Parts: sequence; C-alpha cells; structure tokens
Amino acid sequence: MGSGKGSPEYWVAVVKPGTSNRRYANIGDVIVAVIKEAVPNMPLERSEVIRAVIVRTCKELKRDNGMIIRYDDNAAVIVDQEGNPKGTRIFGAIVRELRQLNFTKIVSLAPEVL
Repeated sequence: MGSGKGSPEYWVAVVKPGTSNRRYANIGDVIVAVIKEAVPNMPLERSEVIRAVIVRTCKELKRDNGMIIRYDDNAAVIVDQEGNPKGTRIFGAIVRELRQLNFTKIVSLAPEVL
C-alpha cells in the first residue's frame, strides 16, 4: 500500500490493537504497519513501525442512501499518536466519512472529498 508518488510501501501488521480480533480494516480504521521500502532522504526508514489511517480501499463502501463507493487501489495516510498526518500533501480523493471520525486535518489536505 501507499498513497502517491514517493510514498513508502508498507505491510500491514495489525488492525488497531485493543479493538478486538478483527481480520480486515475498513476506511477510517487506524492500523499498525511496517515500512517495506522507503525512498532515500525520507524521515521514515525501512522496517520502522508506523500508525496509519485507511483512506481508500478496493472493497466497496456502502452509504445509508444506497450509494456505493469503490476505489481502484488501497491507500493509507501515516499519522502520529494524536491522529494528525505526518505528511503535508495527500493525493487522490477520499470519503467524507473521515470527517465524522475526527480526521479533519486529513480531509482538509485532500484535493477531493466524495
């Protein structure tokens, strides 16, 4: 996974510890991941453990009004302990449900909100 040019590839290790033994993460879930590949001159290093928020999934998201949203790729945004994104840019569209989950900083950085 990764969300744009120059973003690191990472491998998902755990879906938010302490919530239960859920197997899959959905949009808006906080995950714990490990960096697989990193670009040189980046603050993140290989095999570093990070926290990230899922912002796009290939699995469709169904809204109450019957609308179904499905993306072509899976993507996540790396966040700190408070839930603020570490990066300053976000590429691609994200869903408005992230605003209800108190990820307003991520929503404000996104170029398009569906």
